[in-house]
Amino acid sequence: QVQLVESGGGLVQAGGSLRLSCAASGSIFSISTMGWYRQAPGKQREVVASITRSGSTYYSDSVKGRFTISRDNAKNTVYLQMNSLKPEDTAVYYCNTKPPLLQWGQGTQVTVSS
Repeated sequence: QVQLVESGGGLVQAGGSLRLSCAASGSIFSISTMGWYRQAPGKQREVVASITRSGSTYYSDSVKGRFTISRDNAKNTVYLQMNSLKPEDTAVYYCNTKPPLLQWGQGTQVTVSS
């Protein structure tokens, strides 16, 4: 069973940066489009970025130009570099395949103060 472990979240002031990491066990990582999702309190989980095995990327309008997704297939790890953070980016961030097919990990909390 593939497990996903997210890390790198924290508390940061508006305008700051964070880099999230997601380590996946199992070989599915190398053949899957991977995505970063987030869920803010009282809101539905949404996808904010994704990357195909070959490196093609997608970003939601809310993060385009500020977030960068990348992956290291050899390490079964996907990253999310988040710059120019805004209070509205506050959420628990998760990774999963896109569409989400795996059991969700525990996520990593990102809190952006104004």
